[in-house]
Amino acid sequence: MKIVINFLLRKGRKSDDGKLSVCVRITYLGNRIELATGIYSSTNHWDTTRQRIKDKVIGARVDNERLDRIKTEVQDIFNQLRSTNEDFDANTIKRKLLNIQESKGILAVFDYYLDSILAKLNKGYSMETYKHYKSSRKRLAEFISTQLKKTDIPIQSINYKFLDSFDIYIKKDFNNQQNTAWNYHKHLRRVLNLAVSMDYIEKNPYSKFKVGLDETHREILSMEELKRMEDKSIQIERLSVVRDIFIFACYTGLSFSDIAKLSRIHLQHGADGKEWIIIDRSKTNNRCRIPILPKAKEILKRYEDYPKISKKDTLLPVLTNQKMNSYLKELGDICDINKNITMHIARHTFATSVTLGNGVPIETVSKVLGHTSLKTTQIYAKVLDKKISEDMDLLQAKLSNLQN
Repeated sequence: MKIVINFLLRKGRKSDDGKLSVCVRITYLGNRIELATGIYSSTNHWDTTRQRIKDKVIGARVDNERLDRIKTEVQDIFNQLRSTNEDFDANTIKRKLLNIQESKGILAVFDYYLDSILAKLNKGYSMETYKHYKSSRKRLAEFISTQLKKTDIPIQSINYKFLDSFDIYIKKDFNNQQNTAWNYHKHLRRVLNLAVSMDYIEKNPYSKFKVGLDETHREILSMEELKRMEDKSIQIERLSVVRDIFIFACYTGLSFSDIAKLSRIHLQHGADGKEWIIIDRSKTNNRCRIPILPKAKEILKRYEDYPKISKKDTLLPVLTNQKMNSYLKELGDICDINKNITMHIARHTFATSVTLGNGVPIETVSKVLGHTSLKTTQIYAKVLDKKISEDMDLLQAKLSNLQN
């Protein structure tokens, strides 16, 4: 495709004597950019057809020669770029014309972001967050390598088409669902926001490319299922321990990472004279203040002198998240609970069945969970509404049977 070079007067820019700025317009591959030439002309002196200053105007010959040199320079840059067989656009020509050096590639900026997260560990970022971003960086690098056959690409070349191709890649080649893809895009969008802040690009291409979230079903245990797990006699120690930790999470709302670091310093007496857990969340660093319910206190008491943690400062013998979730699947089978039980379900269960379902105000639940926004907690309320609706449907069916 050929390049189109035009000169025109830009009405928005005037000199002190009222003349308009002459700009060069470069059009290539459907993209158009305009640059000031440093030359000014009145509308009466400008020849629109020939795109130059009229010959009879004083100084026209010098100014028109400058316009010719600019056109030749743009054409030369275009020819050089085309000879490399590399992809380029009108903005690439603009940067070459202005002698602007190529910025770092997107992966280099991503690495800078990762280094920033590492420097702020436990000060707004957790190691879990770092791992998630690193995973997104790996997926992006694979896309650039396999699909574009490059080790990195200039950050300015990321546009709607790039983002759409990346979206197709992660969904098609890795069978990622919409919400998983959304997380990859969320991380890349934040890296591109950093690029805007560092003046590498003028605006984030995600302003045009939108990625939605599918509504998800948050699995929870009902109070009946939770009680069934509590009362189940379990002779296998590893399963008994995991059961206790899971139930502790159900009565505190703490995440796996927060339970894993829970120590004696987090146990404090509140103004009411009762014992509380006061801890900064690993994920957000928000402070949680949790009154210790009897069931949670009972579990803490049970492990006060537990041999495996006697020399540690932790309060519970927490295994890795992977092992905990694996053993919880066994527990589900033993307790006849046909759900994919994980440690995170415990937090959902606390928010819904244990608190909201028993009349605890949503504002209180939000504070205990350490949420920064009430909107986050309202997600659990929607889950509860759905459960209420399902229960009412069952009730309606039973009443219908009684009347028939």
